[in-house]
Amino acid sequence: MTATVKGPASYFPSIEKKYGRPVAEWKDLIRSSPLTKHMELVAWLKAEHGMGHGHANALVAHTLAEGPAREA
Repeated sequence: MTATVKGPASYFPSIEKKYGRPVAEWKDLIRSSPLTKHMELVAWLKAEHGMGHGHANALVAHTLAEGPAREA
């Protein structure tokens, strides 16, 4: 049985389809931004990348919850 994805990650397939970039690339952009506050990052994604509020909010929430970028 397949578990249903819930929370911010449930937006990821539509984000990739609508904006043409993989979620990992969006997360890298968020982490490389000099901005650190949730709503600043949401506003930046909306203004600079034309992202809708819900998609931007989901990406930022999920990225910040993961913490800093992990070394490969």
